[in-house]
Amino acid sequence: MTQYDYDLFVIGAGSGGVRAARMAKQHGAARVAVAEEYRVGGTCVIRGCVPKKLLVYASEFAKTFKLAESYGWSVGETSFSWERLIAAKDAEIDRLSGIYSRNLNNSGVEVIEERAEFEDAHTIRLVKSGRTVTADKILIAVGGTPYVPELEGAELGISSNEAFHLESLPRHVVIAGGGYIACEFAQIFAGMGAEVCQVYRGDTVLRGFDDDVRSHVHEELVRSGVRVITHTVFEKIEALPDGRKRVHLDNGNHIDTDVVMYAIGRSPHVDGLGLDKAGVALDPNGAIKVNAYSKTTADNIYAVGDVTNRVNLTPVAIREGAAFAATVFGDTPTAYDHEDIASAVFTQPPVGSVGLSEVDARKKIAQVDVYKTSFRPMKSSLTSDASRMLMKLVVDGETQRVLGVHIVGPDAPEMIQLAGIAVKAGLTKDQYDAACAVHPTSAEELVTMKEKWTPPELKAAE
Repeated sequence: MTQYDYDLFVIGAGSGGVRAARMAKQHGAARVAVAEEYRVGGTCVIRGCVPKKLLVYASEFAKTFKLAESYGWSVGETSFSWERLIAAKDAEIDRLSGIYSRNLNNSGVEVIEERAEFEDAHTIRLVKSGRTVTADKILIAVGGTPYVPELEGAELGISSNEAFHLESLPRHVVIAGGGYIACEFAQIFAGMGAEVCQVYRGDTVLRGFDDDVRSHVHEELVRSGVRVITHTVFEKIEALPDGRKRVHLDNGNHIDTDVVMYAIGRSPHVDGLGLDKAGVALDPNGAIKVNAYSKTTADNIYAVGDVTNRVNLTPVAIREGAAFAATVFGDTPTAYDHEDIASAVFTQPPVGSVGLSEVDARKKIAQVDVYKTSFRPMKSSLTSDASRMLMKLVVDGETQRVLGVHIVGPDAPEMIQLAGIAVKAGLTKDQYDAACAVHPTSAEELVTMKEKWTPPELKAAE
């Protein structure tokens, strides 16, 4: 019988890899190790959703101070320190990373703080020390990395990774992209007082979301002071004598700015891993090919999380890691179901979405009923804030099953977690209607919408 150094070797100590390693130990794997080239915790904890949401919280206070006056509060002189915020954020990230490390150690998992690369399907080389180890099963959980465009002067820009470590708050920022990272950072910087310009090749931000959500967020970006330029991309970036950058656009215009940020997508972090030596194949988009059980084209090697480019969300990576451990070490084959996964975008106001968009539903379902409403949240009723809330239900017209729920407004991410349960369970519009409303709340609209909405083009046809 072939002897290996480890029963399981995990490459990458992000959320998916850590969960898989700990559960593999619980299922009886004797020798488990995790190698991490940067910091334990992965993108989400170190330079992703956790620090980003802390910055979102910070950026909301300027508006909150202003609105408080409408409720009788006299707010004195305020000031903001980027340096204090970043120091506090770093301390919290250090704390969370330490928890991840302790949890691994307490589970009996060996943590190796080195980059790991394949020598063959069972052999891993640790780059810093130069030593090699062998493993029976190997899990790749290295996540993704920000995509940087190939254009002249690209090195003058930063990605979301570096945005968390800027020495000072820039006066002016230009952000490339229209996805959730671009929109979130646009309002983070704007909320802290920076002048922000967002450049996007499409016509409306948040491609892939429901069209009503996209339009609503686009309007709120503009309302919050973000200058959104559509139907154009960066052509080149030029360094100016005063240290600023000049962004040349393909529409012939240019923008001078302090910071240029790329938020145009993320790529699987596979460069240099030696996957070809291990017999691990990639799909046309550069992601690791896996089957329903996260197995790659190499029989003993698996992959979970963003590196597989299935659904790139931290909770999904965690579920995939748990399913892998149950399948390989728990003798319980488990394929994680990627349908109807709720997600949030922490714009201001934020987005909560689960299930099918209206457009996707009409492609799949013969009859689609839509219920939607837009209103000023009660919290804004005493203020001059013109922001509105959007709620939308996409329903199968024949079975009445609720196929999608889409919300833009205060507390949307909190609401969508619970709405996600209902969508996953296949509840019907009648069952929504049977639920008693909680009043006064915004969420009560989800169970009180009665009138179907008809698109103007269908009304015309009638």
